Amino acid sequence: MMNNLNANYERILEVLRKISKEQLLTYQRRKPEMSDLELISLSLTAEFMSIDSENDLFRNLPKLLLSKIERFVYNRRRRNLFTHIDVIRLNLSSFFIDFENYFVVDSMPLEVCKLSRNAARSTVCKENISMIPNKGYCAS
Repeated sequence: MMNNLNANYERILEVLRKISKEQLLTYQRRKPEMSDLELISLSLTAEFMSIDSENDLFRNLPKLLLSKIERFVYNRRRRNLFTHIDVIRLNLSSFFIDFENYFVVDSMPLEVCKLSRNAARSTVCKENISMIPNKGYCAS
């Protein structure tokens, strides 16, 4: 997993360097060891690899990356870079718009239609079998 994380990080960073500048935040007290673009690359790599837990991310980080940033600094800077990350996402998606009609935004299953009326559970018109409601779906 660590090799995949490092390879994915390097590839994402390579693409980001083509579309954005290295330093995005205007004011920083000290020059950080990890640039803004490297931090965004790490964040996008974690998302890409479905690493939801920061604890898991920092447990699997290669030593080279782990020596560049601490966990609390990562959190703070990532929050500050949130708007820049969204702009980068839009720039990346604009490359794909020309030749794709459909996109998978998130791999998380989402219930689009809920079962709103269930004939077994419903008490409406139970006395007459011909009037029992069918199953209904509600897109909420």
